[in-house]
Amino acid sequence: MEDKQSPAQPEQPARHRWTWFIVGIMAAVAAVDQVVKQLVLAFLEPGVPVPVVGDWFRLYLLFNPGAAFSMGRNSTWLFTTIQLAFVVGSLIAAPRIRDRWEALGLALIAGGAMGNLIDRLLRDPGFWFGHVVDYISVGRFAVFNIADASITVGVIVFVAAVFASERRSTHGG
Repeated sequence: MEDKQSPAQPEQPARHRWTWFIVGIMAAVAAVDQVVKQLVLAFLEPGVPVPVVGDWFRLYLLFNPGAAFSMGRNSTWLFTTIQLAFVVGSLIAAPRIRDRWEALGLALIAGGAMGNLIDRLLRDPGFWFGHVVDYISVGRFAVFNIADASITVGVIVFVAAVFASERRSTHGG
């Protein structure tokens, strides 16, 4: 009797290797961000600090119409447009990513952008002009959320990956 093995599945082309990874991380970050925001909205009062580690780390609910550090308070529509463009651009770029760390960095940035984009599209005062729910307050630093933290970590990971890739290509490693 002849042993018939199924032909090996060809490996996915390198240009598609990280696409589903990026989409999955993006969706997970945005989902976790939105779930935590719903919990925060259910249990915290706006403007009332809740100490977690003294006055250094606290939960502090506020609604941010602007960008980081509440800059651009009158430009909510612009931030919504930029975040939407970044999310769409990331999905278009995903098949071209060839490095796992670049993929992770891009996914974290896009997932955070998606989390805040959902706020801007669905929260008060209305579609495209919604305010982002922020609630993490550390020291005298700006109040932020999981999406913002994901964007920050993603930028660090992506930039480090690009530099590492560049270094490998110039040093033959």
